[in-house]
Amino acid sequence: MRPTFLAAALAALTLPATAYAQSACGGDFSSFIADAKAEAVAGGADPAKADRFFAGLRQDPAVLRADQAQGVFQKPFIEFSRHLISENRINRGRANGEKYDAVFDRVESEYGVSRGVLLAFWAFETDYGAIQGDFNTANALATLAHDCRRPELFRPQLFAALELFERGEFDPATTTGAWAGEIGMVQMLPRDIIENGVDGDGDGEVSLKTSAPDALLSGAKMLQSLGWRAGEPWLTEVSLPQDFDWSQSGLETTKPVSEWQAMGVSPRNGPLAEGLTASVLLPQGRGGPAFIAYPNFRVYFEWNQSFTYVMTAAYFATRLEGAQIFDAGNPQPGLSGDAMKTLQRKLQSMGYDVGDVDGILGSGTRAAVRSEQARLGLPIDGWPTPDLLNQL
Repeated sequence: MRPTFLAAALAALTLPATAYAQSACGGDFSSFIADAKAEAVAGGADPAKADRFFAGLRQDPAVLRADQAQGVFQKPFIEFSRHLISENRINRGRANGEKYDAVFDRVESEYGVSRGVLLAFWAFETDYGAIQGDFNTANALATLAHDCRRPELFRPQLFAALELFERGEFDPATTTGAWAGEIGMVQMLPRDIIENGVDGDGDGEVSLKTSAPDALLSGAKMLQSLGWRAGEPWLTEVSLPQDFDWSQSGLETTKPVSEWQAMGVSPRNGPLAEGLTASVLLPQGRGGPAFIAYPNFRVYFEWNQSFTYVMTAAYFATRLEGAQIFDAGNPQPGLSGDAMKTLQRKLQSMGYDVGDVDGILGSGTRAAVRSEQARLGLPIDGWPTPDLLNQL
């Protein structure tokens, strides 16, 4: 099974000012397609090619079902990471690192991205290329652009697929991938392929589905374009003193590493990166594992917006490069998916913006939890517990 990790990726990217306007979503699908085709032609697309591209597009109900069934993200970090990271997956990752050693050397020298980072994405997105998805990509993009949940992301991607078709690099009838329109071994959306595709094997084509060098170098270029800082770490597991000020944890608080050290933060794996700023993260509150996250960690959120996924991918990258298994500690029990939804509805009624009521502990819910923990005199660690819910 391929977890659906890139559905919200790169939502902030926009097309150039000369490109297509954002039109209405929803309504009759045939009318929507006709409108999109007219918009594409008005934006400069070849009319004959636009006719061929849009002629066969169909709405795919399975795409909508997949979009609405992302319960895997309701799992807390410890359970989620154990679900995705196995000894077999680690061993295969290290074997692939050796097999494509020259490619990863090039990734590190040209884009500054550590090999563990790319290996982790490659593993989680497609199990090292083995499971790339069998959804028709053009239909998936058209379906999601028509749906009114995130048309601002998917409508531009539909036009980007048309651009690839005009170049002869995309077949709307046969190109397949993930339900959210991503293609290839590291699952890139069409606009990302246009902007960051790299011919890594020198055959004159960018083949993200069949060429590991193309996929890995393209993924690295995309990370660099999103702000990855060459040669810098991204995440380190740490130990915290018992009297640590929990209110200082979270991505909202950034300090020089030297200040964290003065507060008693110490690494479990190698030295901390002095000279950088960082945040202390407690994915399951003060009783669970603790990490220090450097600026590169924030780039992960440009690839995917799920905190649990980001934490797991970043941690797995450190494991692939030799870090030990994290100390799970003894976190307080969290909330079930339904209980989390109850908490989110309560927080919404109190005026907090928690986003969708989806049972997922996202950044908005964490921020609201921290505010209520402070108001109620509880330790401010951002981890919602049954006790917090009961008090609310």
